Amino acid sequence: MKAQNEDKRSNLTHLLDGLTSQVDIIQEAIKTILGLSVILPTDLIAQIENFIVTHNRLGFTAREDFVIDAITFKLDWLRNNNERLEISREQYDELNEVIKEMGMPLITVDEFIHNQINDILEKYSNYIISKRRNT
Repeated sequence: MKAQNEDKRSNLTHLLDGLTSQVDIIQEAIKTILGLSVILPTDLIAQIENFIVTHNRLGFTAREDFVIDAITFKLDWLRNNNERLEISREQYDELNEVIKEMGMPLITVDEFIHNQINDILEKYSNYIISKRRNT
């Protein structure tokens, strides 16, 4: 009987050691998760989830994917010191159709806009050169 009790005690001690080890692992995991978490307002989370559902063609399957993409985009944008030009989706799509229908040598609205910017900057550069020659 004493041997049986010792075996039970040994088994219980081994079981408790295993549980203690698992609790330590779980606590470390919780610390890691809390250290990496960002708390977002519930209304923003709802907006993100609604956007993902209503714009499923964009390929986001989870709010985490969307948030990672949004943060990465914003960081890249800020690092590159760019300005942002907003145009409605309706105007963007309409301009794309106009470019195609008119047989313009440009493929996209983006190229059209960049070419317009480059053209005016080149004209301005030529204007400055001409102005210096005349003075």
